[in-house]
Amino acid sequence: MNTELLQKLKNEEGLALVEFYATWCPHCRKMIPVMAQVKKEAAGHVSVYQFDVDEYSDLADELGAKSLPTFILYDGGREVWRHAGELTVETLMDALGNA
Repeated sequence: MNTELLQKLKNEEGLALVEFYATWCPHCRKMIPVMAQVKKEAAGHVSVYQFDVDEYSDLADELGAKSLPTFILYDGGREVWRHAGELTVETLMDALGNA
């Protein structure tokens, strides 16, 4: 378990968006351009972390990411929103704006 990474997420000031994905997941591959746009639009306002579940399976288990892709939004280290499955840029940006 990468406890240092988990502590960083839980101690993050402000908003942090976490995505759990896998390179073999077709839904995750569809999210690549969406996440690129979200990162661009949220730059400077939101920290974005992306974790491949094949490399970070312990972290995914610890945070309860059972489906792919899974998105978790933290505000000041507290989970405020979660979604599993494909999303649009607008839906993700709305979640960031409502946190």
